[in-house]
Amino acid sequence: MSATRATPVSRASWHRRVGALPLAYLAAVVMLGFAHPLLPTWRWLAIHLLLLGAATNAILVWSAHFTAAILRVPTPVNRRAEAARLVTLNVGVAGVLVGGTADRPWVGVAGAAVVFGAVAAHLGWLARRVRAALPAPLTVTVHYYLAACVALLSGVPVGAAMLVDGGGRPRLLLFHAHVNLLGWITLTVLGTLLMLWPTVLRTRMVETSIPAGRSALPTTGVGLALLAIGVLAWWKWLAVGGVALFAVGVALGARPMITTAGRKAPASFAAWSIAAACGWLAVALGVDAWTLLGAADPAAAAARFDAVLVPLLVGFVAQVLIGSLAFLLPVVLGGGPVVVRERTDALDRHWPQRVAMANAALAVFVLPTPPYVRIATSLLVLAALLQFLVPAIRLLLAARR
Repeated sequence: MSATRATPVSRASWHRRVGALPLAYLAAVVMLGFAHPLLPTWRWLAIHLLLLGAATNAILVWSAHFTAAILRVPTPVNRRAEAARLVTLNVGVAGVLVGGTADRPWVGVAGAAVVFGAVAAHLGWLARRVRAALPAPLTVTVHYYLAACVALLSGVPVGAAMLVDGGGRPRLLLFHAHVNLLGWITLTVLGTLLMLWPTVLRTRMVETSIPAGRSALPTTGVGLALLAIGVLAWWKWLAVGGVALFAVGVALGARPMITTAGRKAPASFAAWSIAAACGWLAVALGVDAWTLLGAADPAAAAARFDAVLVPLLVGFVAQVLIGSLAFLLPVVLGGGPVVVRERTDALDRHWPQRVAMANAALAVFVLPTPPYVRIATSLLVLAALLQFLVPAIRLLLAARR
């Protein structure tokens, strides 16, 4: 019998399959937004659908994609290892979601353990690629991914502990939220935007981008470590100092982005969504420092953390995710320049209205307004998300056909 060689999985074919993962979780967030009166734990579920579902799937897919491009990793004959990590991740996510919403804490703990294993495997893959590759200017981006994985692996066990034991819950909540949001999500975004932002603007990377990225990573890393220790031990001034140092690192990384935008102004849904997301990140960090500074104890700080969550989750995480997908999906699905332009135009349709509506509604929502105003603005945000999801899902379905 003659051995048959496995057919390589093309980039377009792979992204047609995995591109639906974050979109499915975002669609679940929209459905939950309309059905939330029926679910007592809807708030916890919405947070984890967005962060653990949509954002974490996108991070595993796209950090592997960019790492392979940066380090010139040969295209694998198949994607079985990467597919196994994604399947493992989503089995774990399902366990966490069921455990948290159905009051089955040990199911949630088991799910968290599976998520931990998937991210640890991803961390190992990244580390092996870095060790095996020749030096490359943008290797710093992969270092951001490594640091982000370490942050998530620190936060997952704490989140699992919160499912089964309420002891020390405010401190655990603050630690879990900060290392996941600022570590796992924000560090990944900062590292990716080093190269993605100039590409979205269709211009060259400025000379200061890589040096700024190299300076920003240790600054944000040390700031996050101080913040995590500060909230866990409740050394308030250390926590506030950690937020401030993290913000300095973000500013260092953002300077080349501002310079790049000065050369070529944003002119698309993707660019303006990413720019608005970065603005909301700055707002959230300022509010975070203010809430920690004014809190008398961990319980008070945890109670006030809602003021930080909304700008971070909706303003930053959701917007940077859909903005990045709006740019990346048309490109990786292949078909040539004309097809890519048609797909991009479909995702950009009515983009000034969508960006303006979402951000204006969010700005009103975070202000002290009556309940009916908050309901109306939240519906506008969901409508803006639907305006992205519907054409994005159509795009994937058309690409499959």
